[in-house]
Amino acid sequence: MRNPTAAGAVSELAELVLPWLPPPDLAVAASASRAMRAAASAVTARRAADSARGLEAFPAPFVNPIDSQPYSYFIYTPFSLIPSAASFHAQPWGCAWSRAPGPTWPRPDLGLPFAGCSCARGVCGGAGCACADAEAVAADPSGAGMRSLSECGDGCACGPSCENRRTQRGVTVRLRVERQLKKGWALHAAEAIHRGQFVCEYAGEFLTTEEARRRHRLYDELALVGKLSPALLVIREHLPSGRVCMRVNIDATKVGNVARFINHSCDGGNLRPVLVRSSGSLLPRLCLFAARDIVDGEELAFSYGDARPSPKGLPCFCGSLCCPGVLPAEET
Repeated sequence: MRNPTAAGAVSELAELVLPWLPPPDLAVAASASRAMRAAASAVTARRAADSARGLEAFPAPFVNPIDSQPYSYFIYTPFSLIPSAASFHAQPWGCAWSRAPGPTWPRPDLGLPFAGCSCARGVCGGAGCACADAEAVAADPSGAGMRSLSECGDGCACGPSCENRRTQRGVTVRLRVERQLKKGWALHAAEAIHRGQFVCEYAGEFLTTEEARRRHRLYDELALVGKLSPALLVIREHLPSGRVCMRVNIDATKVGNVARFINHSCDGGNLRPVLVRSSGSLLPRLCLFAARDIVDGEELAFSYGDARPSPKGLPCFCGSLCCPGVLPAEET
């Protein structure tokens, strides 16, 4: 005869432990008993329902009409982190209890202390604002080429609702992650997005160039045998002097956000990358804006860069007329 007290204890324990487990360990736990199998199935369903773990304003569900893979497992962060802050290996995902989105502001300190501006509400970012940057091109971030944008930082008197923090409130458009036959997981719009609208930050781990090159070599080896889908971007920012180029490495392979599912398009895609620097931060963030009006259901894509395709590189399935058939790759 089934003991309801024991079953309840197993269920309660499962709710505390199973959301912390990666897929292989979750599968092992599911084989322990019927109650554990039911609890593990519930965790899997909740994971598939929101890739963002409740850390964004809207859930971003996985949709897979291709195979039986319910979701892609990774550690979620709404914003980029320095390695010391990203050195964690587990995160609860698939809990039964609901919770409000976690705070995405203020951002973690990524630079030097800065006094910031003391502008009145609605004035921030204007000509008289200390955070304004004459070199930044903020009027239309959806324009061609790499653009730049300056925003208020943690030292500014304004709060998270400031209009000059347009990329600091996380993802505020509805998105979903869909499985495709050739590309694997891909990010799609789940509502209409207007030209120039902020879509998401490309969040991950900020790496040194040495560490980025080490991971790049490892990722290439694993990707060639189908064991990994890397999401490491290398950005080169030319500083105002024109003589110095700063390299920024963002790795969203293991720690990232929904942007890690955005695929490359050789024709530039429907998103434009914008380098955003907040006052007081040494490192810019890579943010993505709609390059044109995007319809509900459309796949989101942008150009990973102009690096020369390697004959031994990974295949590109973007389908654009200018596609050479190989993804651009950074030389290591």
